[in-house]
Amino acid sequence: MLLPIPFFIFRNMNANLFALFESRFPADRSACCIETHDGLYYSWDDLDRATAKMANLLAALKLPEGARVAVQVEKSPEALFLYLATLRAGYIYLPLNTAYQEAEIDYFVGNAEPAVVVCSSANFGWVSKVAFRHGTKHVFTLDDDRSGSLLSRAAAQPDRFATVARGADELAAILYTSGTTGRSKGAMLTHGNLASNAKTLHAYWGWRSDDVLLHMLPIFHVHGLFVASHGALLAGAKMIWAPKLDMAQILKFLPRCTVMMGVPTYYVRMVQEPRFDDDTCRRMRLFVSGSAPLLMETFDAFRERTGHTILERYGMSETVMLVSNPYDAQDGERIGGTVGKALPGVSVRVVDGDGKPCAAGEIGNVEVRGPNVFKGYWRMPEKTQEEFTADGWFKTGDVGRFGGAIVSQAGERKVPDDYLTIVGRSKDLIISGGYNVYPKEIESFIDEMPGVAESAVIGVPHADFGEAVVAVVVGKPGASLDALSLIGGLKGRIANFKVPKRVHVVDELPRNTMGKVQKNVLRQQFGVL
Repeated sequence: MLLPIPFFIFRNMNANLFALFESRFPADRSACCIETHDGLYYSWDDLDRATAKMANLLAALKLPEGARVAVQVEKSPEALFLYLATLRAGYIYLPLNTAYQEAEIDYFVGNAEPAVVVCSSANFGWVSKVAFRHGTKHVFTLDDDRSGSLLSRAAAQPDRFATVARGADELAAILYTSGTTGRSKGAMLTHGNLASNAKTLHAYWGWRSDDVLLHMLPIFHVHGLFVASHGALLAGAKMIWAPKLDMAQILKFLPRCTVMMGVPTYYVRMVQEPRFDDDTCRRMRLFVSGSAPLLMETFDAFRERTGHTILERYGMSETVMLVSNPYDAQDGERIGGTVGKALPGVSVRVVDGDGKPCAAGEIGNVEVRGPNVFKGYWRMPEKTQEEFTADGWFKTGDVGRFGGAIVSQAGERKVPDDYLTIVGRSKDLIISGGYNVYPKEIESFIDEMPGVAESAVIGVPHADFGEAVVAVVVGKPGASLDALSLIGGLKGRIANFKVPKRVHVVDELPRNTMGKVQKNVLRQQFGVL
């Protein structure tokens, strides 16, 4: 017979994400937690004391319950500590892209109404005006050289702090989506959302306490803040911390590392570097790529150069990670062009326009559910309801298929029926002459053509067809691409309605800070035939 659990045990449980990390700190708190690119070392005890000081500072401000702390600063260990301190103090963290300008910050601060805003000293003049205009009472500065008013004020605070108790369903962070169509939406992530995903990835990717993570990603985004940092923190593993992609630092630090996470651009640069080889990767056990599609050419070239197969995965601001190619070979192989299988505890389905399941190989809308799926959009109950089905599945807005085949220079390869391939975003769907055209499919054919480095396919208004297919193509160094020849090369390989009506050859594609091609920018540039 099961005995009831006493109430005082429930009362003493703390689902605060920081409490989970704290429980996994190594026994030796003097061990190195973060080593920076410029030779600084932060121990686990340093992390504990620094977050305690910052948490005490936030507590001393007497902020209201559920207060938001908005942060737009350059990457530094102290910026990570501020995130952890916000959790520890029981408040809600709101990271903001460092590329955002005044009009964008004005919207985010006005929408989220943070009680605290932290910015760089260089931006303090205009950020503080925006913040005070929207009723924010506290504005601090934090710079990547360990200076700023936040650290000055925190230095006087005690270095011990009892982590505030939080329930699994209480908010830990709000992440604003990129907002390529309409206003950005604030995805509300709970302590339980983030903890469940961190623990799942810890097990599925085989994190160990003796791992060393090369951390070169920004920390205002899911990939760098939640996937990479949470992985190391939960494992009690060391991080080597660099502000951004730098090949000299990769060549210097990677031989000491076991895990690296990056966007596709990182791996393209690594393959292009003559000094990068299998010896550089001698201790590595895992390379992860995400946030944007990885070209098959890069996937194959990296494996040929190093002997390592990049692990591709799929996630969103609203869900953190959903799907991953296997880490353990016993769970299956890593297949380029796919994002792999649903993570343990996560459900993924592909459905047609009527919500009916698609057969293997059929393209449809990707929907998900699980403990990692966000609570909803900040102050947008109608939008939240709209983005969930009646039976509780979140509509990702992505288009994909299970199974099917991947086409590459090596030929066509069948994909297992439990592997997901993302075809594109539903908003990028082109309807030409009544036919659905999925840009990713056409891009895969163009990218395999001689002299092509990469491509992006968009739909533009057309008087006869409603929309016409247009391709924007980047050539490889030294290649001379002819638009008419590219169009001719596609005819006979794909249906005529999929063949681009026009091809534009450019030097590079516009991308955001996470490497995603900005198709909204391309539509503005090439939206007229």
